[in-house]
Amino acid sequence: MNAETITHQPDLPTALVLHGGGGPRTVAPIAAHLAATRHVVAPTHPGWDGTDLPETLTSVAQLATEYLQLLVDDAATRRPARGATLVGSSLGGWIALEMAVQAAEDGAAFEGLIESVVVIDAVGVVVAGEPIADFFSLSPRQLAELAWHDADRGFIDPAALSEQARAIQAGNARAMAAIAGRGMDDPGLLPRLAAIRVPTLVVWGASDGVVTPGYGRAIAGAVPGARFVEIAEAGHLPHLERPDATWAAVDGFLAQRS
Repeated sequence: MNAETITHQPDLPTALVLHGGGGPRTVAPIAAHLAATRHVVAPTHPGWDGTDLPETLTSVAQLATEYLQLLVDDAATRRPARGATLVGSSLGGWIALEMAVQAAEDGAAFEGLIESVVVIDAVGVVVAGEPIADFFSLSPRQLAELAWHDADRGFIDPAALSEQARAIQAGNARAMAAIAGRGMDDPGLLPRLAAIRVPTLVVWGASDGVVTPGYGRAIAGAVPGARFVEIAEAGHLPHLERPDATWAAVDGFLAQRS
């Protein structure tokens, strides 16, 4: 995996920023914002943006395990080691939740590795009555209508893209199907979230039609003590549509952890 270090500040706690299906560019503003106060690591998931996708990597759980090891290795190079904050958007939120569950379930190996979790419009769980939109069957216009409060702002006409850009989009979709499955969920994950014992913030765009605020509240309700914050006039990527409101929620949460 390509684990780009956005800022190398060994004396600061780590933030592991995990992107969703749209690739690293969708979380670049998050990484840039956190760089002022965190040692930021922002990996590109295998298979995204033209990178190789190993045939053996077939689940989010596997990828979460690899990222836990990445944090172990990162902490080993920096002293004093401090717990990391996981920040995940969409698919990245699913990975972050799975990481937090695995770390809790194997406490001896990962004790103190994760300090807190921030998920933004995550997928990955099954919530009765709150289905995840069928991402793979949607046209670009339909996806924009569901994913953005302002669909015109989010819509990108594939015809306007270069052949290389279209190839990257297609590769990203193939990687997401291979790792997350076409349903983009793990039916067993929601009850396992009760194992998480680190402070958790769940941020959600009020206009998200990919995974609704009700879906987000179910995630927050399953994590002991989790806080839920809804961002008005924002969809699936509130940090792109309403960055100031998103930063206010995230910064306020992280300030309480310092």
